Amino acid sequence: MERPAGDRGSRRWRIASLAVVTATLAFIVSLWAGPLGLGGGTSGPALGDKVHGTPVPVGGTPEPSLGWGLTHTQYSADVGDPAATERARKALSAESLPQNQHIMGWGADNPEPSPGRYDFAALDSRMDLIRATGGTPIITLCCAPDWMKGGTPGRTDWSRPSLETAPSPEHYDDFAALAATVAQRYPDVRHFIVWNEFKGFFDDSKQRWNYEGYTQLYNQVRQALKTVNKDNLVGGPYLNMDSFEPGSTTHASGLKGPWGSVDQRVLDAFDYWNEHKSGADFVVVDGSSYTHHDATPPNEFRATDKFTAVGQWVQERTDLPLWWAEYHVEPNGDRWSEPHRKAVQAAGMIAVVRGGATTGFYWNPQRRGERCAGCLWRSTEFADRTGGDTLPMLDLVRRFHAEFPPGTAYRSVDVTSDDASTVRILADTETTVVVNTEDRALQVEIEGRTFDMDAYEVLWLDSV
Repeated sequence: MERPAGDRGSRRWRIASLAVVTATLAFIVSLWAGPLGLGGGTSGPALGDKVHGTPVPVGGTPEPSLGWGLTHTQYSADVGDPAATERARKALSAESLPQNQHIMGWGADNPEPSPGRYDFAALDSRMDLIRATGGTPIITLCCAPDWMKGGTPGRTDWSRPSLETAPSPEHYDDFAALAATVAQRYPDVRHFIVWNEFKGFFDDSKQRWNYEGYTQLYNQVRQALKTVNKDNLVGGPYLNMDSFEPGSTTHASGLKGPWGSVDQRVLDAFDYWNEHKSGADFVVVDGSSYTHHDATPPNEFRATDKFTAVGQWVQERTDLPLWWAEYHVEPNGDRWSEPHRKAVQAAGMIAVVRGGATTGFYWNPQRRGERCAGCLWRSTEFADRTGGDTLPMLDLVRRFHAEFPPGTAYRSVDVTSDDASTVRILADTETTVVVNTEDRALQVEIEGRTFDMDAYEVLWLDSV
């Protein structure tokens, strides 16, 4: 899905560069101070696993399903104009959303530039943001410091190929130890996702995923997290359910529909992990409604049926709660109007729910610059009166989270329109959401009530 390396802001680059210098100086100081008995350095395990800030008290056993939220990426409301960041934080605080953050990349710097030498400043900033806005924190344990994958200690290569390299097997224990350190530093985080999209785990020689390697890493990380706190909840495998166009024989599978066919190699990887994992508290997948070649057959709305099909396929194999770490509906971005985008996104969320998912994260709340198709709020870098203002997609995410929390009992609804296939609908005993998938006005009759809908309108109703 969206990659972290191509648009790194100058602030993150400065911090990363400073971290290299700081880590190097700290290493020199430690060599000088240790033999002389001068005691504590400025970094290292003694500070790495120190609890950061004021954790939010967590009462009872955490629930394995969290509802609808977001994943913070390269830019978010922890940085920017003070007034703009305050507006964005206020918008986030309006509904207690689950909020996911990676430990390296996507707005976070290298957490352990050298073995035992930590830099959690950027991750601390994101955790402070999540705490301040009343969110439920989730941490995705990706990616790995360079020295765990053949790089030089104290140096960080932020290029995409380097960042997306998996730790080498001899460093799986080191990555698990880092995961444990993160869990100790943020004890109010009780939900952890292991890795992201099998990055670095593709075996070129076998032309398939190295699911054995990922599963080994997953099991070691899970054990480390459970050792820190037996109530920590851990899930994987965060596979990208990639698909090809209908009729394509490329890695074709039985998981198919008018929207295409899911890559059989992905399904093989899921089945291996599912059989050989040491345990899991929830299952994580991600994917797009569009194909490997950015097509949306048979159209952008019906393509979202893929989410339902994938969810049902997963649920045939496990009774664990299903999470979508990412769910993407717009290939190439910024080619639709905002009402069109919101309607397809709402249809996608309905499809995810119909597939049995109880948790989903919207990817990427903000970008730099004026253009920000699908962002949750206007960029906090703008010092005008609209920087940080709520955008339509945040309203949609907040509404879904409030109206359709985990445990919702959904019901079928009688609906008629000019063409019943032109609307998507989701309802429980209290709320109904209806999506007009046409670029024209419709008249819709729902359980005896008639409504006029604008083109691409997302209509919320009280259920009868």
